[in-house]
Amino acid sequence: MPFELIVVGTSLGGLNALSVLLSALPTDFPLPVVLAPHRGKDRFPSLADCLSERTSHIIEEPDDKAPIIPGHVYMAPADYHLMIDNDCLALSTEAPVHHCRPSIDVLFQSASEHFGNRVAGVILTGSNDDGALGARTIEERGGLVIVQDPRDAEACALPNSVLLSTKHARVMPLLEIAPYLVSVAAIRT
Repeated sequence: MPFELIVVGTSLGGLNALSVLLSALPTDFPLPVVLAPHRGKDRFPSLADCLSERTSHIIEEPDDKAPIIPGHVYMAPADYHLMIDNDCLALSTEAPVHHCRPSIDVLFQSASEHFGNRVAGVILTGSNDDGALGARTIEERGGLVIVQDPRDAEACALPNSVLLSTKHARVMPLLEIAPYLVSVAAIRT
């Protein structure tokens, strides 16, 4: 069954890591990409604009119940959890998870619930373990988990925690992740 969704989680060092990842994805990348970078209410209020300026992609902060459109890149708004609800994106102000809102676990778990083995989860640099449970859930439901090599990450705690919680995650340097996603999307679409 082909992949239909890419979800990406990151924390400390995420702006640079996301810039590298998205710059290497072609503008005609066929799958929707949903980003959950850790960001608080007052931190990086224009992170989507900053990433759009650094890459050739337009990064959208969706409204609640926005449809998921192939080829679009979405980012969790500051201080909101972003979840997958069937073919839509849902926003929540429920309590932070691991002191984070948006939470990587919330995005990844909801994505695996609705897309099962048709979702690929990407974990980039980060300084806590939010994302480990979500990555394990994606793997348990037959999806693909890709982890930035901890030796290549600005902060290795998040990649290391995901590697401890999963059994089959693919580990690769940041520069290899986008080309791999392109090859997987081409094979499975």
